[in-house]
Amino acid sequence: MLTKEQLETLWAEADEIYLNNISIDCVVFGFHEGVMKVLMLKSNNEDAWLLPGGFVRKLEPIDVSANRILKERTGLDEIFLKQFHVFGDPDRTKLHNEMYRDMLPAKKNFFDRRFISIGYYALVDFVNANPTPDVFSEVCTWQDINDLPPFQLDHELIFKTALDTLRLQLNYQPIGYNLMPREFTMPELQKLYETILGKKLDRRNFQRRMLGFGILNKLEETRKGGAHKAPYLYEFNLEHYQAALDGGLSGGW
Repeated sequence: MLTKEQLETLWAEADEIYLNNISIDCVVFGFHEGVMKVLMLKSNNEDAWLLPGGFVRKLEPIDVSANRILKERTGLDEIFLKQFHVFGDPDRTKLHNEMYRDMLPAKKNFFDRRFISIGYYALVDFVNANPTPDVFSEVCTWQDINDLPPFQLDHELIFKTALDTLRLQLNYQPIGYNLMPREFTMPELQKLYETILGKKLDRRNFQRRMLGFGILNKLEETRKGGAHKAPYLYEFNLEHYQAALDGGLSGGW
């Protein structure tokens, strides 16, 4: 837990640097060994967990703020980042408001305010990410989306809304470039889609549709090892992938 003196210092800095009453919360997805994961932080000396977040600097565009916050938490640049919802329940930060009010009862401080939060979800390279806690947290780590610890505040709602939005995106935009290794097999890509959607997909239909989108390059190499015929490796055609992000895909899953 931060001391009263530390909190006073942070409050004074925040009041000078950041916009009042606006925050950003990020749902950061990664994919590793067939498991979809989300980045979470454990608050100092508390059992509950939070999503990565932060505040908007006074002269900073909101998208720049989100990228800055995620670089601080992951060490990564050029993250796939998408704004998906605004969360503004009047009591969404009541627990923390009361906690900070108790620590600095005689002062109006930056953290004892109602915050409207802009939600972003991000798709990142799990292997190269370097999870780093912020000043309010003792741990920053990946959690399996099917085995999550208890959320604090309204962060469970933020997570579920982001996951629903990501699933919806699969119906009209490609997913995978930011989550898969550079080379991958079709079963590995199918596993990613099944993990996000939470359901099994027909193998032949999945391959037919993915190839039909024109966003993959089939490589000459195969994945060695295993008892079965070695599957071919693929990579994303970045030009066609970007065109599909801009123009959309037809059909759904």
